[in-house]
Amino acid sequence: MAAWCEARRTGASEPLIVEPKKVRYAFAKRCFDFVGALVLIALLSPLLVGCALVVKATSPGPILYRSRRCGLGGRTFWFYKFRSMRDGSDKELAKLLALNEKNGPIFKMRKDPRITNVGRFMRRFSLDELPQLFNVVAGQMSLVGPRPPIPHEVEAYDERTLRRLSVLPGMTCYWQIKGRCELSFEEWIELDLQYVDEMSFWLDLKILAMTPVAAAKGIGAY
Repeated sequence: MAAWCEARRTGASEPLIVEPKKVRYAFAKRCFDFVGALVLIALLSPLLVGCALVVKATSPGPILYRSRRCGLGGRTFWFYKFRSMRDGSDKELAKLLALNEKNGPIFKMRKDPRITNVGRFMRRFSLDELPQLFNVVAGQMSLVGPRPPIPHEVEAYDERTLRRLSVLPGMTCYWQIKGRCELSFEEWIELDLQYVDEMSFWLDLKILAMTPVAAAKGIGAY
């Protein structure tokens, strides 16, 4: 972990901080991810364009929010979302840390003042996450897997929690369909590790099938 942190600070090539799990259906999973993401991009292209236009029309700043996230083995990649906060909101985080409503190395606030009105709507129905379909096409993410954490969160992980980085991060996962932000950080980790232990092609299909229903309900989305 120390070598990984130093590599991030100096810009050197990042070493793996956890050994990737050998996934027996890895080839089938990658094929399904690639084809599935392309199909979804095509089908949802009007929605993608609509979201982009609304973000641009209602809030000054870029349409997409770009964030460095940890992927397979801990190596980082650029992660994309439709911007749901004011431009430059990352610089305002320090002022809000005392209002954090979650334990562990994450920040969640039900009424975060940085979120725009349009952003709040997009978050409720997970529309802000749609650009990650391009991360899936690029092979940086899977359709199903633990959500990709921010590097400073990973620096606080213990050895057990690091196991969630042993598989590709995903757009949806167990806790995305079981309460999202209503769950504690410990519950997130338990569900992610459960997925790592149980993952299969059929489990991925089950989670994907349940995700639209969970997103439509908007429970725990903020």
